[in-house]
Amino acid sequence: MDVRLVAVNDGSRDQTEALLDVLRLRLPELCVLNLTRNFGKEAALTAGLEQALCWPALKLVVTMDADLQHPPELLEKLLSVHEQGFAVVEAVKQHRGEESHSRRFLARPFYRLFEHWSGLPLQGQTDFKLLDVVVVRQLLQMRERGRFYRGLIAWLGFPSAQIPFDVPDRAGGQSQWSGMSLWRYAWGNLLSFSTMPLQLVTWLGALGLLVGLFGGGKALWDLLTGQALSGFTTVILLQIIFGSLTLVVLGLLGQYLGRVYEELKARPLYVLKPVSMVNSNESADKN
Repeated sequence: MDVRLVAVNDGSRDQTEALLDVLRLRLPELCVLNLTRNFGKEAALTAGLEQALCWPALKLVVTMDADLQHPPELLEKLLSVHEQGFAVVEAVKQHRGEESHSRRFLARPFYRLFEHWSGLPLQGQTDFKLLDVVVVRQLLQMRERGRFYRGLIAWLGFPSAQIPFDVPDRAGGQSQWSGMSLWRYAWGNLLSFSTMPLQLVTWLGALGLLVGLFGGGKALWDLLTGQALSGFTTVILLQIIFGSLTLVVLGLLGQYLGRVYEELKARPLYVLKPVSMVNSNESADKN
């Protein structure tokens, strides 16, 4: 089997680029993509898949993390399951291993909410996947910027199989995902695959209208029965209710408009370092 390797260096600030350059000299089948800065996991995956698709003899692609938390010994099993006729073979977490509390706290409710809103079950899934070349081509035809690799693969709907595995410890270093970055990533993915928040706004508006009608009816009754006071409290209460609902609606609409704005700019998903720049960096290091 003819195998090619693609390593994507997503703007690392350590010695990753230099180590990959040394490794590339030893492994002629290795292609190294150095991004100019950190564009994020989704952009790095897209860069690697586009590079793999440049190989005319491409039949299969396996995407995996470089920290060895996606065990390479599972590759043989992925291939054997693919031979049974599955276009997608996914490695699914059976045990999440050593993971930050923030990540554990967000993972389960996020996947449940994502499945409820989008109809796509992703519980336990990872980026460790084997894809047929047909799947890769279809995936790269979707050019939206708000990309969620696991969600896009599930949305395509190709025949898939799952292989459970226990996540081993990281080979080195620490995860750079903070609780806030995980929250932003999760919320962005939910907005990309569902308009349910907009529908929730409709229900919030209906609820606010009912509360307002109740408050208005009570104020009118007090007026007719001669029990009305100045009405100052009622007015303030209604202003708070409708003012709050208006701000919620505007804020949510603003997030969707912001995503439309990002799509319309049509900036590239990533930028590669020119070969000349890479070579100049190597010369500077040697000097």
